[in-house]
Amino acid sequence: MHQRNIIWIGSYPKSGNTWVRSFLGNYFQPTGKDLGINELSSITTSDVRKDWFNKAAGGQFVSSGIEDWLAMRSKVLKLINQSTGANRFVKTHSKIAKIQGHDLIAPAVTAAAICIIRNPFDVAVSFSRHLNVSYDETIRRMCDATSVTSTDNGILEALGRWDDHIQSWMKAPGLPRHVMRYEDMIDNPKAAYKGLLAFLQVRPEYDRLQKTLKETSFKALQAQEEKEGFKEKPPEMKRFFASGKAGGWVDVLTAEQASRIHSEFKSTIEEFFPEVGEQALAFIASQK
Repeated sequence: MHQRNIIWIGSYPKSGNTWVRSFLGNYFQPTGKDLGINELSSITTSDVRKDWFNKAAGGQFVSSGIEDWLAMRSKVLKLINQSTGANRFVKTHSKIAKIQGHDLIAPAVTAAAICIIRNPFDVAVSFSRHLNVSYDETIRRMCDATSVTSTDNGILEALGRWDDHIQSWMKAPGLPRHVMRYEDMIDNPKAAYKGLLAFLQVRPEYDRLQKTLKETSFKALQAQEEKEGFKEKPPEMKRFFASGKAGGWVDVLTAEQASRIHSEFKSTIEEFFPEVGEQALAFIASQK
């Protein structure tokens, strides 16, 4: 039996996953040179990468439905687990659930999780741009318990509802987890990433931390994307690293849209984003 060595970087889409991976990639990469946004796979990997599925399938992975994907996903997680004796950072947008007997986030290969969360108002705006659909359609998807995203080759991501997704990571029994709020990462990146290193039981080296924070600031990532492009960006999306600020939703969402998000996700917002919940209620009241 292989050791449990996967450290999940788990988040609902558009919550800061790529930013955290950039930080980890740059902080831990051995050569000391900057690690570009298109080279992140050398330090971190992802549970939807085609090459893992092809390897697990012993050829080109072709899926005819959810059963094929689930069966192959279980093999993929074993392969990732066996690919190194050390810990492996693995990006996922999956919720924690058991579907048709398959654990999406298998405890047998899991060491720990970095859970990144972002308030649903900003997620709706950013995800809408990512999907290239309207805010209303994005909010509808965020409220859909059966929501999945799919790549053109049949590799799925089971998202479910935004609040259930977060709660699945927060309430998973026996999972050593470190929670990072996107809003705190924006507000004080140094404190946020020092907290992450402490969770990983790594004593931060001051110079390396400063250098990594600078290399992976939102501005630096934006500049890189402009210069070289970003291979993880969906083709219909203009820019992956668009604004990177917190609270931008007040400029674009209507009171009705904000109200729907607030009423759908009220208890999870109150638990993790109380200040944003209050801001939303004030915003809704001011528009009446």
